Amino acid sequence: MQASANNLNNTTITDHLVSRCKKGDMHAFRDLYNAYSGAMYNICLRMTGSPADAEDTLQEAFMQIFKNIERLENAGSVTAWIKRIVVNHCLSHLRRKKVYFEEVDNIDIEEDSAIVDEDNFAWTVAAIKEAIHVLPPGYRTVLNLYIFEEYSHKEIANMLDISESTVKTQYMRAKDKVRQIIKQKKVIR
Repeated sequence: MQASANNLNNTTITDHLVSRCKKGDMHAFRDLYNAYSGAMYNICLRMTGSPADAEDTLQEAFMQIFKNIERLENAGSVTAWIKRIVVNHCLSHLRRKKVYFEEVDNIDIEEDSAIVDEDNFAWTVAAIKEAIHVLPPGYRTVLNLYIFEEYSHKEIANMLDISESTVKTQYMRAKDKVRQIIKQKKVIR
């Protein structure tokens, strides 16, 4: 039975696939990898900023997933479990590369402090991706975890072992930097 990312939301299929993996079925491991590797590679690429690093990180994460599949108690949560392992491997990769997060004092930051008339901008997906790609690694990491991976500021702070105010500051600075990069490239209508 080949699983695809589209039908993995079906708990019966996911349960069966995980059950087969737990029994050591090599075809099930391949199916699980095929079902999740595309989405997980995108996470790795967004977080590491490099295709080669993304591939390495993805492979390391899946090695851990396959090694620890026995520990997965609820197959219905397999997507969240896999995503958490992948994100943790990306964070480990960034730590090895010595990505630092600038700690800030406890200051109150409004969520949308910069007022921009977004109707006047023609931001293409490609321009935004390019702008995010050139962000400093700390900014890029926080932005990706918050926007794309949908972690809260508090969860990100715990994952990165930094204060919540630092996460909020990094996030706001990242958004401002993306705007600046896009403006500089004259992607504005």
